[in-house]
Amino acid sequence: MASTISRREFVGTVATSGAIIAAGNPPASGQSAPQAQAGGRGRAKAVIDSHVHLKHGDAARTEFPARVIVDIMNQAGIDKSIVFAMCTTTQRSIEMAERAVAEYPDRLIPYAYALPHYERPVIKELESALAGRLFRGIKIHAGECTLPEYIIDPVLKLAGRFHVPCLIDAAGNQAAAKRLAQAFPENTIIFAHMGAYGTKNAKLVDAFIQLAEDHRGVRLDLSGVALEAKIGEAVRRLGAGKLIWGTDGPYAHPNLVTFARDELEKVRRLPISQAEKDDILGGNIARLVHAAG
Repeated sequence: MASTISRREFVGTVATSGAIIAAGNPPASGQSAPQAQAGGRGRAKAVIDSHVHLKHGDAARTEFPARVIVDIMNQAGIDKSIVFAMCTTTQRSIEMAERAVAEYPDRLIPYAYALPHYERPVIKELESALAGRLFRGIKIHAGECTLPEYIIDPVLKLAGRFHVPCLIDAAGNQAAAKRLAQAFPENTIIFAHMGAYGTKNAKLVDAFIQLAEDHRGVRLDLSGVALEAKIGEAVRRLGAGKLIWGTDGPYAHPNLVTFARDELEKVRRLPISQAEKDDILGGNIARLVHAAG
């Protein structure tokens, strides 16, 4: 879609080693962070980043260690983050998330990544991850896993059985998103980027707002939203309870910490109540994944 910024353009030339530099030292593994800068830890309401990559979908397939993610959180004022890996197998995504959460169990919450595999049925891997109660949701990306019923529906059925949300990047595919919302009315489906990453197509965003308005299980993820005015419009039309904040980070644009803080400000500067901001910035996703504040 011509009106959508590509992830490659946005990420630019981020390199795993060079970009992973942030000031300060993260806490030792397994320890709670001290009060973060920018009023982070110690707030009455927790801030939860619902969209964080251990492995990105950029051209370099950039990976970020848990310590770097937590360091960004500490400096930006983020209490918890939901983490997952893409551009890898489901099993490796599970292993990467398990290792990250083992380092920072009080800060990181894992999602499994759903990607079909020619050699084995990954549904069993997803089921095992969810059955262990560590994993609180499933990430699906239409750029790697198409969304017709014969491919993706078993994953949605599994998520429904375990009552966990699916974070789905539908890549602007309105028809696929609508089919999923209609086919799984009892599921919680979070459509990433209010429809498509970085899109400036207002009609597309409107269509996803309408989808959330029509289906009680549909939520909208606010990461990578270029049309900021649409966030305020979504609050007015849907109420704050249907919106989920996230960064889709880490990104070194202009640097890792500033990127996260800028994404926070998209919500903090909205002309809405503090209670609504608290829900968008953490309360809503905390309830969905049963995360303590």
